[in-house]
Amino acid sequence: MAGLLCGTKRKKQVSDLHEEGKNAINAPMLPTGVDIHPEDTLLEENTERIMLDPTSRENLKFKDLLKVLIDWINSELEEDRIIVKDLEEDCYDGQVLQKLFEKLSGRKLNVAEVTQSEIGQKQKLQTVLEAVNELLRPHGWTIEWSVDSIHSKNLVAILYLLVALAMHFQAPIRLPEHVSVQVVVVKKREGILQTAVVTKQLTSTTEMMMGRFERDAFDTLLDHAPDKLNVVKTSLITFVNKHLNKLNLEVTELESQFADGVYLILLMGLLEDYFVPLYNFYLTPESFEQKVHNVSFAFELMQDGGLKKPKARPEDVVNLNLKSTLRVLYNLFTNYKNSE
Repeated sequence: MAGLLCGTKRKKQVSDLHEEGKNAINAPMLPTGVDIHPEDTLLEENTERIMLDPTSRENLKFKDLLKVLIDWINSELEEDRIIVKDLEEDCYDGQVLQKLFEKLSGRKLNVAEVTQSEIGQKQKLQTVLEAVNELLRPHGWTIEWSVDSIHSKNLVAILYLLVALAMHFQAPIRLPEHVSVQVVVVKKREGILQTAVVTKQLTSTTEMMMGRFERDAFDTLLDHAPDKLNVVKTSLITFVNKHLNKLNLEVTELESQFADGVYLILLMGLLEDYFVPLYNFYLTPESFEQKVHNVSFAFELMQDGGLKKPKARPEDVVNLNLKSTLRVLYNLFTNYKNSE
């Protein structure tokens, strides 16, 4: 009989906790349709759980961000034969994050290759996140992720981490701008569940995101001496036309005429004195992807010629970002200005 009473008491405690969670979650301030699981309300004192509002999941920009990041990870880890399909299910145990960080940083982490237990997974995550935080924190990043949030498949925390890595390592991708989501935050204070809806900004503008780590002479020029911009552009136009004129080509607008990558490729061939086979690039590119391919190929030719990797992304050149185009052309100018 005593055992039966204890069992009944435990069931009532769990039932009370579920009822407490239900009452808190059904507060008027919460968006409708939030999918709450019983475990989301079973919190320790002074802890919290964050859930993504389903309406945010259906946002087209949010879906685009997921796709861009998944495609980027799969491209980076192709040699490891790792295929990511779902960020929550594939990133929580630390395996993918470990491989991605090692590939991007060139640094090998001292962790077990395969970890099945929860303790082992969290230990791996701890090592990976310590390395990530050590790298990013000096650059002013606010750490919006933790071992517990990643391991509990908190998609917002996972996205913050991946966006930060993509931006820091200047990934050759274009993150959708101004992606924000609403999350439901459930906290337990003095035995009472408290709920709130919070807006989280995952991305800002491309200029702000990519400019976070890169301030150079062109930033200063455009911010403080825009009157001198035309002088620089004129010098660069004179330089590129000196060589492109050999093919009866002429440039009058830097940002638009180099955006499809064709002139960049031809210019590299002229500067290095070789013919670029037409099957290596799109002579009349039509899609965004074809233009990115061309600019990326031009960047490869530059590096083959001994130049440093351009401080610009192919996507930004294609998207008519003047500063990015100026950086690429100025790099060519400084290296080939005396060539005939």
